[in-house]
Amino acid sequence: MKKKLIFRFMAKHNIEAVSRNYLIVLLMLGVLLVHSCDSFVEVDLPNSQLTASGVFEDKSTANAAMVNIYAKMRDSGILSGNLSGLSNQMGNYTDELVYYGSVIGKTRNFYNNALLASNVDISNWWGTSYNQIYAANAVIEGVNASKALTQEDKKQLTGEALFVRSLLHFYLLNLYGDVPYITTTDYDKNKTASRMPSTELYLYIIKDLESAVSLLPDDYFSSDRIRPNKSVAMALLARVYLYNKQWAEAANAASYLLNNTQSYSWQSDLNSVFLRESTTTIWQLMPRVNGQNTQEGETFIFNAGPPSLTALSAQLLNSFEPGDQRRVLWIKTVTKGSEKWYHANKYKQKSKTASSLEYSIIFRLAEQYLIRSEARAEQGELIGAKEDLDKIRTTAGLLETTALSKQEILTAIQHERKVEFFTEQGHRFFDLKRTHALDPSLSSVKAGWDSTDRLLPLPESELLLNANLKPQNPGY
Repeated sequence: MKKKLIFRFMAKHNIEAVSRNYLIVLLMLGVLLVHSCDSFVEVDLPNSQLTASGVFEDKSTANAAMVNIYAKMRDSGILSGNLSGLSNQMGNYTDELVYYGSVIGKTRNFYNNALLASNVDISNWWGTSYNQIYAANAVIEGVNASKALTQEDKKQLTGEALFVRSLLHFYLLNLYGDVPYITTTDYDKNKTASRMPSTELYLYIIKDLESAVSLLPDDYFSSDRIRPNKSVAMALLARVYLYNKQWAEAANAASYLLNNTQSYSWQSDLNSVFLRESTTTIWQLMPRVNGQNTQEGETFIFNAGPPSLTALSAQLLNSFEPGDQRRVLWIKTVTKGSEKWYHANKYKQKSKTASSLEYSIIFRLAEQYLIRSEARAEQGELIGAKEDLDKIRTTAGLLETTALSKQEILTAIQHERKVEFFTEQGHRFFDLKRTHALDPSLSSVKAGWDSTDRLLPLPESELLLNANLKPQNPGY
């Protein structure tokens, strides 16, 4: 298939500060967002009256280039809330969901832990992530070369692009293991990119995020919190530090957000957490058009049984303690006769509403409390760890934890993460993996589970195009 670079910024993707003059035109943003059926490094030059350099000589089109990346992240790839995104596929891969769909459905192989290197979603996650990384690199390079943008605009756009680049590499690393870290649009360099060890990848991710923190403003671009600011980069940095076992740094980064009570305030009403105006939201993705809600709602909600696609598993349902209001408010029961099924009800809108009520939340305040709790516990700060953990528990209507020792508190934190973040961007899989709990947790509930399933296979098509990506991950 011949690659094409197609760049659109439609009125319904608009951010307030983007000039309305560009809402009625097709923006051919020279170097951005590759739609391809081959390797992410093969890019044809576009035929366009708006040159690549011209994009970044105007604030409106430069902002449109960045917004277009978020639209692509929302619609396709790892962070999409649709059937092919992490929330659904990795929920089925672990113990959150049960698959009810067709024997030829794309989720079936995730649920059965029968993934192959030729799997379409495995290939798409890799390809769309690197295409979006390419787009972020194009923004960085274009903004740096611009003679028209102000220094303030350059800092904002570069910081956002660095955040996106680090975020996507973080997910690639935790899904596939050692992967290339791509920092340029240079074809000759990218086509032979080699995999980096995870220790080196984390250094690159942290370096990019520290730069993003230094560049991004304190304030959001708009009230909807759909463009990253300094706090969004800090939220990811806290997660990265936690995964990399940098406990003090993780606690400090989380505290940066938790102490920012002017921007974020805790909500005791669980039904308000996933609304678009939630004060615990750190970063979210706007629906395609006003009146649409989340793809997660479309994916997980069903109104009649048996489910046509997926439902929550008994393992997840049985994890909730008696009286946990998340079990009451974030899960809905569907009955047919004597049979019952359950679906995630965090997002409550499956269809359009008069105006959008829910956006897809990527980072929220609860994670920062649990990051700090875990980081504190790892450092022996058990009183503070329990205080953060109990913030989550008491909001859910539960008593304070009875855990006392360091290990008891860490175990309690992982349990709390399980019932807090179900069906959210693969948290369950990543938590089990980083705490070395995949095998003991899944081998008894997932037929055919193997320890090599901790990594996804590298896409077969990419291995054929670039020998430097070899060898294939073990087990495939």
